[in-house]
Amino acid sequence: MKRTVITACMALAAGAALADGSPHWGYTGDGGPAHWGELAPEYAVCGSGKNQSPVDLAGRTEAELEPIAFHYRAGAGTILNNGHAIQLDQAAGSAIAVNGHEYALKQFHFHAPGENRIDGRTYPMEAHLVHADRDGNLAVIAVMFEEGAPNSALEQAWAELPGRAGESRTLPAAVDVRALLPASRDYYRYSGSLTTPPCTEGVLWLVMKQPVTVSRAQVEAFAHVMHHPNNRPLQALNARAVLQ
Repeated sequence: MKRTVITACMALAAGAALADGSPHWGYTGDGGPAHWGELAPEYAVCGSGKNQSPVDLAGRTEAELEPIAFHYRAGAGTILNNGHAIQLDQAAGSAIAVNGHEYALKQFHFHAPGENRIDGRTYPMEAHLVHADRDGNLAVIAVMFEEGAPNSALEQAWAELPGRAGESRTLPAAVDVRALLPASRDYYRYSGSLTTPPCTEGVLWLVMKQPVTVSRAQVEAFAHVMHHPNNRPLQALNARAVLQ
């Protein structure tokens, strides 16, 4: 049972549409974010949860955050348009360690506009690097993109952007996820949720303070294949602390 739940959560963390009869959800109309909690009992926390993501990372609390140890390597060889996001699946062998606890990188995907905000600022794009530990607990590294020079890692992936939902392509060379990370690895930390149904809570969010660049053309290429914004609206922070 636990493994089934973990697998479903990992798929939905990417915004993947499951082929098991799960209710259709999206970003507009009756299946949009305002209605996710009503679509199925297993999505109820999308409407009732108190620790939901994304949030505005403002009013932060000073803390002694341990550096994140990144153990990444090139390993993303396929790119998928799942109808909700553009996702790259990561081969085994990449991981992070936070406070001595290890999480394996499973996949990374993108949202435009960005979902989390920093002091009210919305970024044109945000990457979510989704990790899981051996017990299925999730940790997400969020990287913000600001408009500027073309992003070399995206240039490689975007050359094979799938134009249709459900379409995947093999990349000529594996993308090195390290190229998506900013030079500074300082981060904000908070406890949140998946930003897509079933909106499972208990996700460790590690949001990089320093953005990386993306060109306007790269954002427009993403928007062209998505056909719609794929960002969930901000959720209430409630009693949670954002640590820095």
